[in-house]
Amino acid sequence: MHHDASGTPSCTGKLILLMGPSGAGKDSLIDAARDRLAAAGVQVARRIITRSAESKGEAAIGVTPAQFATLREEGAFAMHWQANGLGYGIPRQVDDWLANGISVLVNGSRAYLPQARQRYPDLLAIRVDVRPDVLRQRLLARGRETLEEVEQRLARNAGLQSTYDPSVRILDNSTTLQAAVGALFELLHQEGVVLRE
Repeated sequence: MHHDASGTPSCTGKLILLMGPSGAGKDSLIDAARDRLAAAGVQVARRIITRSAESKGEAAIGVTPAQFATLREEGAFAMHWQANGLGYGIPRQVDDWLANGISVLVNGSRAYLPQARQRYPDLLAIRVDVRPDVLRQRLLARGRETLEEVEQRLARNAGLQSTYDPSVRILDNSTTLQAAVGALFELLHQEGVVLRE
């Protein structure tokens, strides 16, 4: 496989927005794919979140709500949204990467997709899906919510999944992480983001 030594592809990079419900395994998928993504020249955007970075595996930067508001006002974010009572910001560095022909994967939010599309019209939206029975097991195993809360989350997720958007590619993460990483790269090949290895 040939890589241009100067690292300057002829076109702008593609923004890959990875979405999916809590418990679908987006963080685990990104962690498992990180080395392969780097080898393929795809950057993973760091997230700035209004909380201590307690989520395992994710290299998020935890800030206070006041710090977040300041960063937002200073224009430090390429994108920002609210979800689950938290503020999420994506550093403006993402725009530099895209301008330099580097594709960037963003751990995003389904609710933010319309705004993201306005700013990045050719973005690739990927939704990580998990079968409800598998998702229930994962959420209960995580132990952050009661059974009732888990059931409410599953019902809300079923409602969101029913809003079909043909432009969103679906990635099934109901089996192994290895299979999901393979499916992610197959999608990226199909979309021309990465070359076949």
